[in-house]
Amino acid sequence: MEWAKNNWEVVIGLETHTQLKTNTKIFSGASTQYGAEPNTQACEVSIALPGVLPVLNKQAVECAIKFGLAINAAIPSRSVFSRKNYFYPDLPKGYQISQFELPVVGKGNVTIQVPAGKNTAAYEKTIHITRAHLEEDAGKSSHGVVEGMSGIDLNRAGTPLLEIVTEPDMRSAAEAVAYAKKLHELVQWIDICDGNMQEGSFRCDVNVSVRPKGTEKLGTRREIKNLNSFKFMQQAIEYETRWQIETLEDGGTIQQATVLFNPDTGETRAMRSKEEANDYRYFPDPDLLPLEVTAADTTRVQAAMPELPEAMKSRFVVEYGLSSYDAATLTTSRGMADYFVATVNAGAEAKPAANWVMGDIASYMNKNTELLSSPPISPAQLANLLKRITDGTISGKIAKEVLNEMLLKVGASTASVRETVTGEGAFYNDFGDNFADNIIEAKGLKQVSDSGAIEAIIDEVLAVNQVMVEEYKAGKEKAFNALVGQAMKASKGKANPAQVNEILKKKLTE
Repeated sequence: MEWAKNNWEVVIGLETHTQLKTNTKIFSGASTQYGAEPNTQACEVSIALPGVLPVLNKQAVECAIKFGLAINAAIPSRSVFSRKNYFYPDLPKGYQISQFELPVVGKGNVTIQVPAGKNTAAYEKTIHITRAHLEEDAGKSSHGVVEGMSGIDLNRAGTPLLEIVTEPDMRSAAEAVAYAKKLHELVQWIDICDGNMQEGSFRCDVNVSVRPKGTEKLGTRREIKNLNSFKFMQQAIEYETRWQIETLEDGGTIQQATVLFNPDTGETRAMRSKEEANDYRYFPDPDLLPLEVTAADTTRVQAAMPELPEAMKSRFVVEYGLSSYDAATLTTSRGMADYFVATVNAGAEAKPAANWVMGDIASYMNKNTELLSSPPISPAQLANLLKRITDGTISGKIAKEVLNEMLLKVGASTASVRETVTGEGAFYNDFGDNFADNIIEAKGLKQVSDSGAIEAIIDEVLAVNQVMVEEYKAGKEKAFNALVGQAMKASKGKANPAQVNEILKKKLTE
């Protein structure tokens, strides 16, 4: 799309529906548990029986305040719920209770890091949040369950949502995806949403328009609905941008519309003409009093807030001496950050702990996605392993073998206990804090640090590798590394690498 980049500018704004982590619905006591049999959680309020009245969920309000505080937004002392009128089978009342003119969260901002692209360097950008408002979710229509018929499941009706709306600040699919990922991480970090995109807990509507470069007037936007995958978001924006540009280049016009993305074809298609606010005939809901949020309410929620990612990132650099890159990587999720801190608190040195958490532990978790944020090795067990590298009991290479053995044993064990390390808790095995010590002892993996034993190994290696010895003496440094490798192989990886290097160099210069 280089030709497009030279002549056109894409303008993108996001509306994100974040399902809040409450046990009950926003205006009733019905359960929000996912996966229940259809319509078993559709209470009188959900199905809009005559005479029922909504009662606001206090926990949903506190979740909204948390979010507002996390994005440095204004929290108005007064907000109002409105009726948003439209007619679909999955909306029994004929209107959705939402907020319009006076939302619970005002203007705020989120800073994103946009990764390097094919022809662009990585950069930082601030995305402005216009508003975040509370509303209820609608039910779900299911087609084809019974041939020729559609079904309605109202379990989801009334589930609390926080709709987060940005300014049209983004200028590429990469920026939109970076923002969506940042928001996804943030709402999980402050524990207001589980972030499960497959279950619909985090859904994005993307408004896309294009305009000639250098102009200020916005183009006609089309809204891509219900994207629940970052990959699909990238593909949908790129296709929609290309389609709009090609349409305009061919002399056509863009009609404002709501569109859907088909992952199978990689294309968007118009679903219906896009409604404006006046189409919904908003008016204050007469059954709900205005929401009053006092300074004391905000202070109470603020006191219960976790340390935010940016603050924690800065602290990791200062307190633990980590690089900005390491600190940023560790704070991409609260689970990873808390696991790292717990490992250091258990006695591990900060830099090695960071390397292992970001490396081997993260790699294992990525390959075993069913574990989600619950590492199978506890921080104390990882710290025990790292301490054995530091005190010379085992080498880094042997440590990886020990970790693999630990993970194999955990995988084969059915016994597990819950140990609370983060706010959510995590499942760990029951092999004890000295898990690594026990494996090292049982398998005889202790590092050989006896100078005499290492010297004997090196003498044998030199005796059978005279060609390498001559090459080294002739100035070929690679020969030295090859000899080190032979010595480590002869010791089955147990020889202390530093001592091997020292003794070998001494012998070669004699």
